[in-house]
Parts: sequence; C-alpha cells; structure tokens
Amino acid sequence: MGLRSRKAALPDPAAFPARPYDLVKEFTIALGVVALLTAGLAAVFSSPDVKPVTLASWSRAAGGDFTATAVAELGGTSATAGYGPPYNHTPGAAQKLGPVGLQSAAGVRIPVDTANDFVLRPLADTPEPPGVRVALAAWAAAPASRQQAWTKAYSDALAKSPGGDPAKVANGDYGPVPVLTSRLLDLARSGALDGELQAGGNFYQTDYTRPLLFLSDGSYLESLARAEHLGGDQWGMMNETGNYPGQAWLWLYTFWYQIEPFKSSGNADALVWGLMALLSLGLMLVPFIPGVRSIPRWTRVHRLIWRSYYREQEAAPGARKSEG
Repeated sequence: MGLRSRKAALPDPAAFPARPYDLVKEFTIALGVVALLTAGLAAVFSSPDVKPVTLASWSRAAGGDFTATAVAELGGTSATAGYGPPYNHTPGAAQKLGPVGLQSAAGVRIPVDTANDFVLRPLADTPEPPGVRVALAAWAAAPASRQQAWTKAYSDALAKSPGGDPAKVANGDYGPVPVLTSRLLDLARSGALDGELQAGGNFYQTDYTRPLLFLSDGSYLESLARAEHLGGDQWGMMNETGNYPGQAWLWLYTFWYQIEPFKSSGNADALVWGLMALLSLGLMLVPFIPGVRSIPRWTRVHRLIWRSYYREQEAAPGARKSEG
C-alpha cells in the first residue's frame, strides 16, 4: 500500500509544458558572444604588440653597437664568452650557493664558442668575396695572442670613433678584424645572420639561444628593455612592455633583487633561488612547525572569513532552547 502511494505521488512528466529548444542555435549564439567579448577585451586590456628584436633590426638601428659586440665575441671578451656553464668552461664564472656550485652541477649542455658560432662560422658558411676569404684565412693562421691584440686594438678604436661608427675608426693595426666585422654587419642587415644562428645544423629553425645571447651581449637590447621599464632594477621580471601589468605573482621573487645583499652580489641568482627554495619548503611544512601552525588559531582570522557560519552556530543553541 505504501509503495503504491509513493508511486502515485510521483509527478507525471507529460503533465509539464514543453517547448522546442534548438541546441545548435544556442551554441552558435554563445560562441559568437564569447568571441566578441574576447576580441573586445583583448583590444582594450591586452599587452601592446611590440615588434620582435632581431639581429637584422639591431644591425640596422645601431650598427656601431652591433660591430662593437661582434668584436667582443670574436675576441672572447663578451658576457657570453665568460658566462660559464651551461655555455662554456670559463674558470670561476659559475655562481655558487655557499661551497656548492649549482651552475656547474649540470655542466656545459649548450656549448657556445662566441668567435666561431657568432662570427667565423656564419661567414664561412655563406658565399663570400675573395677579401673576406683572405681575412678568414689570416685570422685562422694567427696565434691566439695576436688575435686578442687585434680585437682589443679595434675595440678601443671603435670606442673612440665618433658615435662608435666603424667607418670613422682611425687607422691602426687591426688585422682582418675590420673586414670580418664589416661583412658580418652586412650579413646581419640582410637578415641572413638570424637564420644562420638559428639553424645550428638543425632542419627546423626554432632554437633562438644563440641569437638571443648575441643580442644580450650588446647594449641595444638593454636600452630597449629599460625604456619599457623591464630592467632588473625596475622589477622587470614581473612587468610587461609599457605600463601594462604583468605577472604580479612574481613580485616575491623579483623583490629580493632590489635589496642587499642580493642587489650587489655576483651570486644573486643562486642566492635568490636558494632563498625561494627555503621559503617554499617552509610553506609546505607550515602544518608541522610548532608555533607557526598555531598562528591562524591565535589570530582567529578564520572566524572573520567564515563569520556567517559561526553566527549560525552561535544562534542555533538559542533557537533550539526556545523551540523546546
């Protein structure tokens, strides 16, 4: 009897009104609205579409800086040439965390020889005039001491020339360096050098490591970054180009680079990495650290967040008492 009454109490689906529903139409409208909203919000709030900086754009905009950087790469005096792992085996260049050389632990995984990779090989791999081939042969035949003397003399002369213009460098004993760097500048301005450094013997040109290293050794890329407030002392890690907000969650990582002793330390990257690892470990272990794990209970912030729940709990006993 009870089972029959329960079945009788169930509503009859046929008793409810029905209307046609076009799922495809609904999906199409929703898709169109979302697409319009996405395009509109992206146009108003997205980051500016800044053109990429390439070796070609750099050499055309600042030929003197490009030439000076090429000389430093050729002479092995650039930042990349002395960076250490993972690019080369420069003694004492690796950053350390105390006695532990974190940078050296993984070793040289992306070997970079700045003279060969950035200057000599691109020139040797492209059809060159006879004068360039003679310059390459003269460079290869000279001892290392002679090569360094040439690059140092030409680098000093470039620094003294008006505006750093290679065409206004005073006469001197620079060996084949002016011919090599002049041809490399022409190669960069044509756009061929970007492809040469990206290829690296691979079919797909997707490895931008070497072009980026070459760019970072000059002052042109840094000047563009600082103009957009992207320098290291401008909290650049968490900024986007222009005045647009970036990844605000990176502030804790970037903060340490703005204060001492990290700000002036040659081991800043290793020290900040170690500190962030320690803070992350501490955050993971909060439930197990005596005193720290009790802070929420002492501050009672949770009661403020869940105040509606606690109000209901405090009111419940009085309500039951009045009902009784």
